[in-house]
Amino acid sequence: MKRRNFIQLSTLAGLGLTLPLSGIFNSCAAHPEHSLEFRELTFNLLKDWCDGMLKVQIINPSNLEEHGALDCPSCSHIHGRCMDAVYPFLYMADVTGDKKYIEGAILVMNWAENNVSQEDGSWTVIPNPKSWKGISVFGAIALAEALHYHGHVLSEELRTAWIARLASVGQYIYDTFTIDFTNINYPGTAIYGLNLIGNVLNNEAFIAKSKTLASEVKVYFTKNERLLFGECKKSSSKLSKKGLHGVDLGYNVEETLNSLVMYALKENDEELLQIVTKSLNSHLEFMLPDGAWDNSWGTRQYKWSYWGSRTCDGSQPAFGMMAHINPAFGTAAVKNTELLKQCTANGLLHGGPHYVSHGIEPCVHHTFAHAKPLAALLDHWNHLPEINKNTALPRTIADGVKHFEDLDVSLFARGDWRGTVSAYDAEYHYKYDYRQATGGALGVLYHNEVGLLCAASMAVYHLVEKNNQQPQPGEDIALTPRIETFKNDVWYTNLFDLEASIKSSDTNGKIQLKANTIIKNEAREAVSETASDFEIDYNCAAEEMKITVKTDQQINEATAFVLPIISPTGEVVTIVNENEISIQKPEGLVTIKANVPLKIKEISGERTFNMVPGVEAIPIEAFFTNDKNELNISIQVS
Repeated sequence: MKRRNFIQLSTLAGLGLTLPLSGIFNSCAAHPEHSLEFRELTFNLLKDWCDGMLKVQIINPSNLEEHGALDCPSCSHIHGRCMDAVYPFLYMADVTGDKKYIEGAILVMNWAENNVSQEDGSWTVIPNPKSWKGISVFGAIALAEALHYHGHVLSEELRTAWIARLASVGQYIYDTFTIDFTNINYPGTAIYGLNLIGNVLNNEAFIAKSKTLASEVKVYFTKNERLLFGECKKSSSKLSKKGLHGVDLGYNVEETLNSLVMYALKENDEELLQIVTKSLNSHLEFMLPDGAWDNSWGTRQYKWSYWGSRTCDGSQPAFGMMAHINPAFGTAAVKNTELLKQCTANGLLHGGPHYVSHGIEPCVHHTFAHAKPLAALLDHWNHLPEINKNTALPRTIADGVKHFEDLDVSLFARGDWRGTVSAYDAEYHYKYDYRQATGGALGVLYHNEVGLLCAASMAVYHLVEKNNQQPQPGEDIALTPRIETFKNDVWYTNLFDLEASIKSSDTNGKIQLKANTIIKNEAREAVSETASDFEIDYNCAAEEMKITVKTDQQINEATAFVLPIISPTGEVVTIVNENEISIQKPEGLVTIKANVPLKIKEISGERTFNMVPGVEAIPIEAFFTNDKNELNISIQVS
C-alpha cells in the first residue's frame, strides 16, 4: 500500500459545494505549506500525548492480562479501547523514526488480541466477553488509518496479520450495524468506518453498506437548526413531551460529524455536505470564546468535560476539513486544540480545567481517544484548507438572544457576558433521570475577561457508564445554579422540572429571559405545603448580570437560590459584608451582591469539585427571608 490521502479537498465555491474530488486512489498536488502555527500546536500536543501514553503502558510479560495495556491513573480497570492508540503511535513512529512508538503500537494491539478480541471479529469495551461490542467501530477506524498511512513501518508478516484482523472486525461491523440499532454515534461513525475499511481492503460490500447508511442518516437532523439527533436510547422513534429529539453536542461534534464530513468529502455527497454544513454552523453557536464546547444541556452531558466528551475523539477533523466553507470552523479547531493543551499535564489529557488544582488523576481514555483525530488531521495536512483563528467564533461576537427551537435552549450575549438558559426536556434514558441543565436553569455563564463563571453539572452525579466515568470525589454538590428546598430530607429543585418555559426580550440595551418553573424532587413530584412555583429572571446588561427569583406563594420551608461560582483553588475569596462576596481572578474581580445575606455552603476543603464538567466551584447560597418573596442577585466584573 502506498501512502495516499483518502480525503482530498479543493477550494469550494461558497455553499454550492462543488467538489471536484479526484477520488481515493488519485493524488493531487500538495498545497504549499500552510497553517504552520496550528500544525506545530497539533504535532507537539500529539507527541506529548504519545509520550504520556508510553509512560503508563504496562510492561509485564509474565501477565498477559495487562502486558501492553495502557494503565489508567484514575480507574481500577483497563480500558478495552486503549488499542485505539495504535494509530497515533504508528503515526509518531513514522514521522520521528523512533522505534519506541512501533513497540508501543505492537504491545497495545497484542494486549487487545489477548484480552478483548472476540470470535465474531469484535472488540469489547472491557476484558469481559459479555460487555459492549459497539466500540469496535472506533478501533477499526484507528487500525485502518494506521495501516493505510503508516503500515509500511511494520514487518510484512505483522502488517499482513493486522490487515486480516481489520477484515474480521470490518465484517462484524458490516453484519451488525444498522442505522437505528443504538445511539446514532455508532452507525453514524460506521459510515466513514465501512467506507475506509472497504477501500483499504478493496471490499465493495463494505463500501456499499456505508453508502446505504449515509443515505439513511440524512433524516437524523432536526427540522429547524439541523442538529444531529439520536443520542437517546432508541430515540429515533421517541420524542420528548415538548416534541424534541435527543441531541448531545459532545458526541455530535467530537465523533459523528467527523465521520459524516470525512465520508461526504471523499464521496462528494453534495446533499450530505449541505446538511452537515448547516449542522456544523448550528453546533458552532455553542462553542465558547475559549474553545470550550457548551454541552450543559446535552442528553449525554454526564460525560461533558468542558473541552468535549470523555470518550469521544475530538472535533478537529470535522471543523478543520470544512474551514474552506466557513473560516470560523478553522478557528474552532484551533481554539479547542489550545484548550486541550491547557488541560494536559504530564503527557495526559485531564477531564476538565481544574483536575490538577483539585488533585484529580486523569483517565487515560481521554488521551488515546483524542490523539486519533490529531493524527488524522496531520495525515491529511497537505490537502487541508488554511486553518487559523483569524475569524471570530459566533459566540465571541454575538449580541442579543438566540433561541434554538429544536432544543428549547436560549443563548444570550451582551457586552462581555455569554450565557445559556435551558428548558430542554429530552432525556438520554426515559427510565432513569440523568439530569442535565433544564427547568429554566442557567447552564453556562461566561465573561470574556475572566472566563467561565457558572457551568451545569448533573443534578445528581450518576455513573451512567461505569466503565467510562470516574467516581465523584468527595461530596456531590450540583454546580447548576438553581432554586432548592429540602422537605423531610427530600431535595426539591427546578432542575427536575421538564415542563419549564422561557420567554425572552431585548429592549433598551437589556436582555431578559423569564423562566417559569416548578421545584420538584427526582421523581418529578412538586413540593407541597410550601412555595413550588417560581419565576427566574435573567437580566443581562453590558455592566452586570442580574438574577431575580420570585414567587407569589407562601414559603414555609427554607428555600434558597444556589449560585456556584467556578473558581479554582488559590483564588482569593472575600466576604465583604453579609450581602456581598468577591472573588479575585487573575484577569479581574468578580463581585456577587444580593438583597439578602449570602453564605458559602459548608464544604470540605476550599472548593467543591464536580466531574461534570471537571471544575472547582464556590457554592454561594441566597435564602428567601420571612419578609422577602423575591431574591435579587447581581454579578459584576471589574
